[in-house]
Amino acid sequence: MKIRGVFVFAKARRKLDAERLTYSIVIPAYNEGQRLEATLAKVLAYVAEMGWTAEVIVVDDGSRDATPEIVREWARRNSIVRLVENPGNRGKGYSVRHGMMEAGGDVLLFTDADLSSPIYEAETLIAAIQQGADIAIGSRWLRTELQTERQPVYRQFFGRLFNLLLRIVLGLRFKDTQCGLKAFTRRAVQATFPRQRIERWGFDPEILFLANKAGMVTAEVPVEWAHDQRSKINPIRDGLKMLIDVFLIRWYDLTGKYQGASASLAASK
Repeated sequence: MKIRGVFVFAKARRKLDAERLTYSIVIPAYNEGQRLEATLAKVLAYVAEMGWTAEVIVVDDGSRDATPEIVREWARRNSIVRLVENPGNRGKGYSVRHGMMEAGGDVLLFTDADLSSPIYEAETLIAAIQQGADIAIGSRWLRTELQTERQPVYRQFFGRLFNLLLRIVLGLRFKDTQCGLKAFTRRAVQATFPRQRIERWGFDPEILFLANKAGMVTAEVPVEWAHDQRSKINPIRDGLKMLIDVFLIRWYDLTGKYQGASASLAASK
């Protein structure tokens, strides 16, 4: 099968019944008071348009602004919205894991609070899961014409270097591991997130590395995407931390810190 240029091999998987699925949308948030209102409005409108049985979980990562109060107000008006709070500022990786472990859907996805990839691109990821993937990840680089606003050249340069490192050190053959829109089946969540150890920006390749070790099918699909000038990632400071995280992932693997991932996958079938 081919999904917008990406082959997904589904012969070993049973297609999911779309009419019976429930969905969880996890949004990690740190000091997102200025843009969270608009994000929640778009997400809830999309859920209603799709007719989904869904929950929207906002994970507050120790925000110092009005983020938690905004979510509480939305939750009072919308029963599908839920606030989950971290014990202080722990990082995006911790936030996504916290939200995923709290979520109860059959299909679980997370999206960045800025919706750099529009929420309607969730349909593309879910189509990949419907056709047999365990995990579907949005990609900015499979079809670059879908980028409505490009990153600055220096960010693109550091991103390509990071991607090359992932290929060499972790054997990840994806063009883009860092796009903030990813979807998982429940069994994929159970097989990966409990074993996640990276709590900040470097968690994406760790999850994909664990998925590979567990023998899961990951589909990379092109999505619309726009760079947000308010991005909180510093390409030098955070890039260095992510570089260290890549080698930590390899070290954790070599020292047996990830033992049990495959067994968990089998147990969750």
